[in-house]
Amino acid sequence: MKSAGALAPNHQDPYIRSRENPFFDGLLSKDIDETKTSKLVMDMSKNDIDHLPFDNSAFTKDFKYESIEHSPSEKWLQTSKIAPIIQLDIQSNEEENSHAPSILQHVEKIYTVTRRKEKLPNVLLPLSAASYYNGVSPEIQIVESCESIEKLNAYLKARKDDVNAGVPGKFLYAVMGSDDADVGTVASTIMYSFYLNITSKNDQICIVPIININSRSNLGSHVELKWLLDSCQIDQSSLIFDDEIDMSYYDLFGSLKILLLKSNKIANKQEKLKHAVVEIFHLRKGDIIYPWVKNVTTGEEGSCCTAIAEKFAAYSPKLLTCKSFSKLLLSGILLDTANLRDPRCTSKDKYMASLLINGAGRYGCNGLYQLLRYKMHDLSSMQVGDILRKDFKKWKGLENNTDLRPISQIGMSCIGISIGQLLSYTDNLAHEITCFQYSLPHESKQFAEKLRILIIVSGYFSEEKNFKREVLVSTDSVKLLESLLFFFDFNASRLPLKILQIPGLKNEMKAYQIDKITSRKIVEHLIEEFVGIPKA
Repeated sequence: MKSAGALAPNHQDPYIRSRENPFFDGLLSKDIDETKTSKLVMDMSKNDIDHLPFDNSAFTKDFKYESIEHSPSEKWLQTSKIAPIIQLDIQSNEEENSHAPSILQHVEKIYTVTRRKEKLPNVLLPLSAASYYNGVSPEIQIVESCESIEKLNAYLKARKDDVNAGVPGKFLYAVMGSDDADVGTVASTIMYSFYLNITSKNDQICIVPIININSRSNLGSHVELKWLLDSCQIDQSSLIFDDEIDMSYYDLFGSLKILLLKSNKIANKQEKLKHAVVEIFHLRKGDIIYPWVKNVTTGEEGSCCTAIAEKFAAYSPKLLTCKSFSKLLLSGILLDTANLRDPRCTSKDKYMASLLINGAGRYGCNGLYQLLRYKMHDLSSMQVGDILRKDFKKWKGLENNTDLRPISQIGMSCIGISIGQLLSYTDNLAHEITCFQYSLPHESKQFAEKLRILIIVSGYFSEEKNFKREVLVSTDSVKLLESLLFFFDFNASRLPLKILQIPGLKNEMKAYQIDKITSRKIVEHLIEEFVGIPKA
């Protein structure tokens, strides 16, 4: 017989917030059987703590509970005396878990805690639970050690040592992309070389990734690439850049083989080595290839990184569980496919992006893409030379030259800021432009070459959200400047110019505002007409 209270229609049993539920037995139980993961504990004895490079009293005296209105991590950082870098060694307790499987007997992870070097107030990052507690741009960054990245870095270092030794007794199998130094090309070059190295059974070849950037110093002009390599813990000292290896030497003795990535033709500066091309990976349908190349892999995916990630997933999925390893591939996919929105993006690109989601971090794929895009246009840490080199093209001249140095007739740098803003990066803009104009590395790598004309094309949005374009022209003589300006004046209908007063410019330099919305392609066409030769 049920009581009257039990029959009351509005009666409900009181809710008790408790974890005394069989569902949580696995979390609360002190006994660990063979089917469960070994218990991880932080092994920090008193002796270890005493040797940490910061005042431990900060944890007891200065740390206070704060209201949710402010970021707890920021409050704690302001009051604590934490060192810039702390390494925590978290390992399994073997004495407690002696009956655990042998594979779980010793689990070791290294966590590096660092302060973020930059704040990202201008990046529209998606909201996350972590941002609610720590703010949109937390000052603490925790990086986990990664076995896959350690193997990758060990491979890069071994290949760098082989190249320094001259690759004795083996063929140099160079994996390289086109002249573009975008994130997708560099990530594909590094990762596909590593994949070939761990899967190849041919001990007669030395597989080496070649970063097709003229100089290691030019990496500073690719901020997004530099940031990505840093965040993925890639050992940049082990990377091999174009100017650090003389491939013509190996080609001379018939020991050079080249694999091209994402391109059907070798870069113009390496045209003499085209007969060494033996394989092309991720070729677009319809592209014309060299007739002697028989090993060609056509890519239907929007990104080459997608095809490489698929190969890793089939060979060893465990490699992709590493956050940094996945992040490098995922970044290439997101930038190649415009955050999976490009018309050429396929379902396989989206699938592999989902598989690599661990590499995106706390803000997901959208957040990682926004960070990369922000870094692509971030000039805050760059010098004037890096800004001018970031998006640079040149046209080679045909005239006779008595100087020992070859002359490239005209160079064009495209920047995303106004000429006035460019002034804020240096105390002497004219000097910086002249240094850039006369110190370009030549393709032969034996000497520097000079530009007779440098045109800086600026495109930016004003405070009123109006798009504006400006140009700054620098020549090696006043006579040549007058000749170029006469040519521009003759084509005023295509390029109407209005003089800008920029202080500190030399007589061989002039700055103008383009008086209508003009594509930079128009400027390129005018340069080609003025020089009378096709673009190099």
